Amino acid sequence: MAKKLNPDERARMLRLFTENGLSPSDVFAHNHFTIITRTGIEKIQAMKKISVCYQIEKLEPEFVVVKAFGEMETPDGDVRVETYGESSPKNNKTSYPVAMAEKRALSRAVLKLAGLYSEPGLIGEDEKPDE
Repeated sequence: MAKKLNPDERARMLRLFTENGLSPSDVFAHNHFTIITRTGIEKIQAMKKISVCYQIEKLEPEFVVVKAFGEMETPDGDVRVETYGESSPKNNKTSYPVAMAEKRALSRAVLKLAGLYSEPGLIGEDEKPDE
């Protein structure tokens, strides 16, 4: 069951979602996480004008790692992040591991740059644990 938010946490989360252009269909509760959907990640990226480029770090039949370089302009100057997305049979049931690693890397870069990773229990849809 998803973590129940207290009134302050709920207000802060609602403010963050509103600031980032998210609608209720872009977010859902899953076990111990609040998840932002793929469309939500794309909305945040567009709203914040985040640019991301990728580099394949490891490409093996059983393990793929993609590095994402994200950048966003702020009033105080450009902010940059580097992060990774990975895919293996242990965390991915699809037949497109490179695309999944890329989606995970994008999600992480966008959430980091938008400041949403600072919220406990908030993850991108492509990061949710398999059950």
